[in-house]
Amino acid sequence: MSDILSQYPLLLLFLVAALGYFIGQIKVRGSSLGTAAILFTGLAIGALDERFAIPEIIMLLGLSIFVYSIGLSSGPAFFQSYKKNGWRDFIFTFSMLLLSGLLAGILWTVFDLSAAMITGVYSGSTTNTAALAGVIDLINTKYQGTDAASMVEEAVVGYSFSYPMGVLGAIIAIVLMERLFKIDYKGEKHDLRKEYPLEENLMRRAFEITNPEVFGITLRDFFRKYDWNFVFGRRYRNGILTLTHWDSTIQEGDIFMVVGAEKDLEELVSILGKDAQLPLEFNNREFDHRRIFVSNPKVAGRTIASLNITEQYQASITRIRRGDIEMIATGDTVLELGDRIRFIARRQDLDALAEYFGDSYQESSKVNLFSFGLGIGLGLLLGSIEFNFGNGISFKLGYAGGPLIVGIVLGALRRTGNIVWTLPYSANVTLQQIGLILLLTTIGVRSGNAFVESFTYEGLCLFLTGAIISLVTAFTILLVGYKLLRMPFSLLMGVVSNQPAILEFAQSRTKNNIPLFGFAMMFPLALIAKVIIAQVLFLVLN
Repeated sequence: MSDILSQYPLLLLFLVAALGYFIGQIKVRGSSLGTAAILFTGLAIGALDERFAIPEIIMLLGLSIFVYSIGLSSGPAFFQSYKKNGWRDFIFTFSMLLLSGLLAGILWTVFDLSAAMITGVYSGSTTNTAALAGVIDLINTKYQGTDAASMVEEAVVGYSFSYPMGVLGAIIAIVLMERLFKIDYKGEKHDLRKEYPLEENLMRRAFEITNPEVFGITLRDFFRKYDWNFVFGRRYRNGILTLTHWDSTIQEGDIFMVVGAEKDLEELVSILGKDAQLPLEFNNREFDHRRIFVSNPKVAGRTIASLNITEQYQASITRIRRGDIEMIATGDTVLELGDRIRFIARRQDLDALAEYFGDSYQESSKVNLFSFGLGIGLGLLLGSIEFNFGNGISFKLGYAGGPLIVGIVLGALRRTGNIVWTLPYSANVTLQQIGLILLLTTIGVRSGNAFVESFTYEGLCLFLTGAIISLVTAFTILLVGYKLLRMPFSLLMGVVSNQPAILEFAQSRTKNNIPLFGFAMMFPLALIAKVIIAQVLFLVLN
């Protein structure tokens, strides 16, 4: 069997991925490793036979696809976050990275490691392959022959031995701190629902207007006064059923159908009046409901308000389902391919609306290979550019940083002219999974043998050093961020997720996408900073 696996790396790849995913689904006391188990399965199988290897190009392909897809989906939230708390988040993230670098310098003296080895440990404990690559390039530039080869080997050993703890350290910190702080993920999700596109428990209720304070005001003025997240659909007045719009007035005795989150609707009762029973005429034959898929590229990447739907049809969009997330539809909501829009409209307008938005599940699930290939190509081109800071310090964004930064920018732009950069939700999730599997499987198998060979006294020192750096950094980020800066713990989980496996684990704990936004906020800055810190660390200690 070993001979077969060593000769057919693709067979080895999918065998490790399948076995790792199976192990990751096993729950112990309600917790599981999830996709992260693929990495540890790869380490175990890679250690069985030194001939086991998966080509590096597969790892680089998986890394590029994963981070680019993450960037596309997180771009809008990334800029929104820094617009709101830019300097705070920047200083906080950079301070934590400096802490890990200083900690590595202190441990270098404690365990008497070489400069190359502690730099490799730093890169591995922060799971930053780009930092390791930058240090290796620096070594090959400043040294030659056996000296350079020896230093490179030391850096790689330090990286390989500390990398698993770089993943485990953050996971351990998340589990312990969430128990210590007694985190309420559902509560955080409710508080952040207006800032990020999160799933809400949407429902509809009918209200009869009895509060004199709202008599005679328009819906436009009502929303200016009450900044809640809900939509007014139909209005029943004097036996006539109509759709609402911004200039619709609120009068005594009106019955409105309102769609919103359950908690918001509970608060709305006291503002409007009281719950109402719908008259039989409310469900007449003039209006109907329909869910329509967004598959027309011409409307993707545009806000609902910019489409001017109400000027052409008697129709109203009440909510949008994106993947498993159902959101309230507002004028500022940007449509994406694959969205399922819930319309209330006249029956004779529904077919025209379906044609306008496309309403094709097949088309809404396809990947535009032109924009996808062009975007990743631009990312790889950016990643190949070398940035020099003098005194021999230089770095490249590489296969991770380049595609991620380009993905974030293009994801925020959404479209440029006729080019739609964003991916359908289902396609984006699939590409993230494929990229993650390729990345984790390859890293695990390629590092397994080095991990076992280094398991000596020196190896134990490397493991302990990586564990200290990883654990102290993760605990500090969660403690300072949550207690001092009052940042949501769900968001901080993404900040400590410096590796895709940790991010996957964090999302499995929260059961929402909030960690993804923390990851996108932190990763570009952290990637660049770690590359620079690693090279400075090597130059200073050497």
